Amino acid sequence: MKVLLRNPRRELELTGKRSVNALLASLELARESHLVIRNGTLVPGDAELAADDVVEIRPVISGGC
Repeated sequence: MKVLLRNPRRELELTGKRSVNALLASLELARESHLVIRNGTLVPGDAELAADDVVEIRPVISGGC
């Protein structure tokens, strides 16, 4: 699977399938502070990711007053 990380911007190639939560844990990223987008669609933590998926991981940013 191709994993695109933002902030800092980098790209990883991982083999095999895994859940979103397992992917984030393997990258040492907190689920609460990251959005996971598979093939253009936001996915929940229990979603299974396939070996041929393109996954983008974005940090959650909040702001305003």
